[in-house]
Amino acid sequence: MRMRTTVAAVSGALVLAAAVAPAAHATGGDRAERVATALAAHEAASAQSTKTPFTALDGEPYALDLTFSGVQINSGKPIKVGTTNKVTVPVTFKVTHAADINVNASDFEMDVFIYRGTLDNPANVLIGDDYPVCTATSTTTDSCKGTVDIYPAYGDLTNADATSWKAVGFAIDWNDQINEEEPDWSKVGYTEADNLATTRLQRYSKLTVNASPEPVKKGATLTVTGKLTRANWEDNKYHGYTNQSVKLQFRKSGTSTYTTLKTVTTNSYGDLKTTVTASADGYYRYSFAGTTTTPAVSAAGDFVDVQ
Repeated sequence: MRMRTTVAAVSGALVLAAAVAPAAHATGGDRAERVATALAAHEAASAQSTKTPFTALDGEPYALDLTFSGVQINSGKPIKVGTTNKVTVPVTFKVTHAADINVNASDFEMDVFIYRGTLDNPANVLIGDDYPVCTATSTTTDSCKGTVDIYPAYGDLTNADATSWKAVGFAIDWNDQINEEEPDWSKVGYTEADNLATTRLQRYSKLTVNASPEPVKKGATLTVTGKLTRANWEDNKYHGYTNQSVKLQFRKSGTSTYTTLKTVTTNSYGDLKTTVTASADGYYRYSFAGTTTTPAVSAAGDFVDVQ
């Protein structure tokens, strides 16, 4: 990435944005660079709105005539993330803009990303590997599809990230200033929109079950064990989810519906253990309703032959 000499000489986050933007756009977007671009532009815009001086800048960016609407993150569903696999989250939105704006131009940058905390000082930021793809629906509207890409194995998340996140959209129209060593900032358009949508990240959960002995005599005692675990984003392992209420359920052979027999609480290791009386052939499973930080999960049914 080519860094301009003005970055060292000029105080101002928007200059940083200009420095990172050309390389990021040309390569399809390095995530760290694109996040830096967005946050730097936000910082500069905020500073200008409060009259903080940027004495080395030649002019100030103008307000870009573009608005975001209809933002959806993961189709409105929580985002479940495990310990190793990359998770690609769909992001869809619409933009309405002046007729002379081309959102697909090579010197135009636009994206929607998610963050937690405040936009001025985010605790974490997640963005897609690539820029959204936008299709014109009229001369002034576009329908866009992007992603948020999450790499838990590479340290994208900590356990504190299992919470609510906000979506923010930004757009920068460089108007042929993107490759200029000394851009005319009065020709650069910028806009952002915060709180466009919310989403929730959850630590992926797993649940097991085993009923024994198998087979078993009718009226005999069955011992049903299991374990509830969830992803730990700080050591990339699954650990027992302690002190959680889990339902033991039974589905009789030839039927399709599970019935709850009792509720069991996980111990300090996430383990489950209880006993029931065997009455008929069928499937036993544990079912966890989920929490705000951890999604619901049900174990695959374990068949028991009652003789």
